Amino acid sequence: MSFIRTGFREIALKVRRQRTRLALRHEKRLLQKSEINLGREGTTQAANFPELRNEIVALKKLEQEQKEVALRIAQIEEGIKNIEANRQQNAREQNAAIAKLEAEKRPLLQHRNQAKNTVDLCERELAAVERRIQENDAADRELLKQLSDLQALNPPPTDLEARSTNIDARRARLPEERAELVRARLGSADAARLAREKLIAAEAELSVVEKNIERVRTEFEARDRTLNENIRVQQEAVREARAHHQTVEERKNPAYLNIGRHLAAQGIAPPNAPHLLTETHRRHEAVNRHLQHRAELALLSGQIDKQELRKFYFSVISVLVLLAIILPVAFKSPHKREWLPQETDAILSINTDQFQRADLAKRWSKDQAQIWPKIWSGLIGAAALTPGLNLPHDAVRITRAVATDQSEKTREFVLIEARRDVSRAIRRIGEDKTFQKRTISGLPVWERPPGFTVARVGPATLAVGERDEVDELVRVRLGMKPDLKITDQLFGRFQALDQESALRLISRDPPDLSRVFRPIFARELLDVSQLLGLAVTLQNPVKAKLLLKLNSSKSAADFARNLHDTPQRWLRLADSELLLYSQPPEIQRQGTSNVELRFTVPENSARLLIERIAKTDAPAVATAH
Repeated sequence: MSFIRTGFREIALKVRRQRTRLALRHEKRLLQKSEINLGREGTTQAANFPELRNEIVALKKLEQEQKEVALRIAQIEEGIKNIEANRQQNAREQNAAIAKLEAEKRPLLQHRNQAKNTVDLCERELAAVERRIQENDAADRELLKQLSDLQALNPPPTDLEARSTNIDARRARLPEERAELVRARLGSADAARLAREKLIAAEAELSVVEKNIERVRTEFEARDRTLNENIRVQQEAVREARAHHQTVEERKNPAYLNIGRHLAAQGIAPPNAPHLLTETHRRHEAVNRHLQHRAELALLSGQIDKQELRKFYFSVISVLVLLAIILPVAFKSPHKREWLPQETDAILSINTDQFQRADLAKRWSKDQAQIWPKIWSGLIGAAALTPGLNLPHDAVRITRAVATDQSEKTREFVLIEARRDVSRAIRRIGEDKTFQKRTISGLPVWERPPGFTVARVGPATLAVGERDEVDELVRVRLGMKPDLKITDQLFGRFQALDQESALRLISRDPPDLSRVFRPIFARELLDVSQLLGLAVTLQNPVKAKLLLKLNSSKSAADFARNLHDTPQRWLRLADSELLLYSQPPEIQRQGTSNVELRFTVPENSARLLIERIAKTDAPAVATAH
């Protein structure tokens, strides 16, 4: 296995070489920067060396170019200041011109408003006169109608002459009043016409002033936009000039670098900055040290046996290929199995988390504190005897499976899925002197008379119960006996139930459920079902999901129709008048022969349902809702 050590040694050398390479690159950058700084400060001393004459000439040309660019920047900035001053002057002139025109507009606006008020008043008076004329005409027509009606009376009234005289007198006054109103209407119309003419003249004068204001504002805004554009162009030119200045400064770096390297080689330091020479020598020594270290690492790597290195690389690649093949298979494999026997007929699963948090369970345990422990013990069965675990807090799920052997004997298998590793509980069981330890194919099993056995069948899973049943669960877990496959119809429908429900129940032989629990469902429902699954949530309100498999598609259609017509016949508790639903269920067909029901369960029905599963109710219950 020396090739493995060789491979890891080569990997360590590669890592060290990479770290040295990064450090060397960093030190080279710092060395170059220090040499440039030394050359910039030592330009005066460089004039004494003829071999640096070209660098001095190049620096003078670049400095002259920088001076020209700096002069141009100063001129552009001065132009920007002048343009900004023109903008401020333009703004002041605009404000003054607008203020003058606004002062001229103010009296014209008041005159226009007065003319408009006068026109409104004249039009109101004219409308009042027109209305009085119409009222006069209407009064004349009304009196004429009264007179006609009076003369048409048969026999005529005794006071006909007096009433006729009164009406004639009233009619005689109306023409004079109307003539007076007509004269008033003519006067009002003339006054309204004159007022409108004055209003039109005032609006014309006001419009001229408003147009002048708008024209002045437009002229000044156009001038301001022109000045803004000039400023933008000048600012862009300043940015370009400064970028050019920086570029020229960077072009001076090669000359500074050559000067700095020559001064460092000659050991000459600028009088005003002697520390720059010390910094350059220190950086140069660091670069040499890293170069030497890299050469030493390369020498050590070159001494490694290439054949052993190839063996190491081949081994690593082989392991990676195997992982690429194994990992997808491992991730696609089923991650959750119940590890139940193949002949399982019914499964009851209790989600302890949901059960303890459920509203119904909280109220029940509070209202009937003496009865609730019996119900809980009846639900979890043999799991209640497990030492070292506080099931309401430490267990996640408790699964009870029922199977019938050839002699018609009912056998029960119990699995406890804990929240975390059960090593502490197993250690306490091992320390308990009442338990006797034995093994099945190397898997330890603890047994305590008279008939309680426990075995660890997973990191967080315990099998508990009678000796024979626990031994069979261990053999199933070891693969010595066939297990309930995830492709099995019973397990598939069991997983189709909501796993977050507080309670799940499924049976492949529904009529045989009464052998395991007290009667729950109506006999009619059990007889038509080939497979029955129930999931119940105990929140407020209690909700249930019922899965049924019938023998044919026609039977499923007939059942769905009958259930829709008479749900009380099918969804009721056996030997009771309680219904399983508070509202008609929601019916869904799945496939050809599967039916799914969803409904809300009344609280008293839910309590009786749990009592019958726990076998804590009276043998014959007949309760009315």
